[in-house]
Amino acid sequence: MTSQDTPMHPRQRTEYSAIVDRPPLRLPKGARLVLWPIVNLEVWDISRPMPRQVLPAPTGASLLPDVPHWSWHEYGMRVGVWRFFDLFHSRGIKPTLAINARVCEDYARVAEEARREDWEFMGHAYDQMPIHKHENQRDMINRSMDILERFTGKRPLGWLGPGLTQTYETPDLLAAAGVKYIGDWVYDDEPDIIRTANGRLVTLPYTVELNDIAMMIVQHHESDYLLRRAIDAFDRLYAEGERRAKIMAVAIHPYISGQPHRIKYLEAIYDYAAKFAGVLHWNGEQILEWYLRAKE
Repeated sequence: MTSQDTPMHPRQRTEYSAIVDRPPLRLPKGARLVLWPIVNLEVWDISRPMPRQVLPAPTGASLLPDVPHWSWHEYGMRVGVWRFFDLFHSRGIKPTLAINARVCEDYARVAEEARREDWEFMGHAYDQMPIHKHENQRDMINRSMDILERFTGKRPLGWLGPGLTQTYETPDLLAAAGVKYIGDWVYDDEPDIIRTANGRLVTLPYTVELNDIAMMIVQHHESDYLLRRAIDAFDRLYAEGERRAKIMAVAIHPYISGQPHRIKYLEAIYDYAAKFAGVLHWNGEQILEWYLRAKE
């Protein structure tokens, strides 16, 4: 491989930028904050180790097939996601859907409902397996984007890697496949532009902090903690939004936040935000369009 073929490292794609050194971005009509809801829908292949676990293996070693954790995920698609549909429909919010393309094949009923509700479809690989495990990443990306384009009639603009995984070459391959924004770079409150071998990509402020996987499954917080952290983040970002636009992402999964003991805390986040003027509920495409206009 020549030096010209070597993928760029992240620092070669974007220079460090302190937020206080940039001209402030402004939202329309004096709005302060964009609340960006992201629903993650995944397919867990029973023939492989499950992406996440809540029960320790009886012998201390993971066993296949892992029926308990496959079933846990399946609950999200059978039950939990319908609580999400009720939540967002009742509040008139159309979230971004980070969706494994295989959901359109294995859980067509769920994907059809999201399409009917006019949720934004964002690429999330073919199924829930890290990018690094694919022998041909380019083919997987194109296959995923093609499936979603056929299903929705529109090629997705956004992409989120499973577990936010990327290799050094992933941004180049995504841009070549028609992706315009990614959520894998969680390094700012504002969008940014990174370089690729195939044009620019916009990074949108996705989150590992307001993410139910991190809080509930990794950190083992109580069910109400998502609400408490979201309110704390909202209050600070809303105050800062008086001076410059802020984006607050909330990332959820139906097998976690769609559980009966957690859903009321997710609902309460949006009920809390509804008390404040100047809060926009935008999807990724709307954030992208606003940011690109602001940069012109």
